Amino acid sequence: MAVFLPRLVVATGNRGKLRELESLLAGFAGEIVPQSRLGIPSPPETETTFRGNALLKARHAAALAGLPALADDSGLEVDALGGRPGVYSARYAGESASDEENNALLLRELAAVAEPRSARYRCAIALVRGAQDPEPLVVAGAWEGRIARAPRGDGGFGYDPLFLVGTGALTAAELPAEEKNRVSHRALALRELIRRLAAT
Repeated sequence: MAVFLPRLVVATGNRGKLRELESLLAGFAGEIVPQSRLGIPSPPETETTFRGNALLKARHAAALAGLPALADDSGLEVDALGGRPGVYSARYAGESASDEENNALLLRELAAVAEPRSARYRCAIALVRGAQDPEPLVVAGAWEGRIARAPRGDGGFGYDPLFLVGTGALTAAELPAEEKNRVSHRALALRELIRRLAAT
C-alpha cells in the first residue's frame, strides 16, 4: 500500500481529536473525510482495549463508507488508580460527561494522592483498507506525564489541562498545537503507522 491515500475516512466524532488527526495526516491522505460528513454514527465502544476499540471503529466506518478508514482510541492511565480511567476516559464521569466533568472526577479521586501522580496517555490507531481487511495495520503510542493539582491552559481537549508533560511544568493544554502534534501519544502512533506503511 502506498503511503499516500487519495481518500481516507477518519472515524471519530471528537472535534479536538479530528483537528489533531487532520494536522498529523497532512501529506499522507489526499482528502480526509470525517465520518460525520458521510452521516456515519460512532459505534458503541464495546472492546476492553484501545487496540480493540480502534479496530472496531475503523471497520465500522469502512463498511459504511466503502473507503479505507482510520480510527484511534486513546485515553489516560493513572498509576494511582490502577490504570483508570483507561478505555473509559471519555465517559469516566458518565456516558454523556463533558471534559470538565471528567477532569473534576479525576481530581476528586486523586485528592489524597501525593506527587508525582504519574500517568500516561495511550493511543492505538487502526487503518483498514476495507471493512474485512484481513491484515489491518494497528500501531500504538504512549506519552508519559503526571496529573496536576488543578487545570491549566486553554488548548487541547480531554484531560490536557491536567496532564503535566513528562517532568516539565507545562500541561498539554499549555503547549502550542504544533509542539503537541510533535510529541503526543497520537503523533508517536501516527509516525509509526506511516513508517510501517512506507516499508510495505
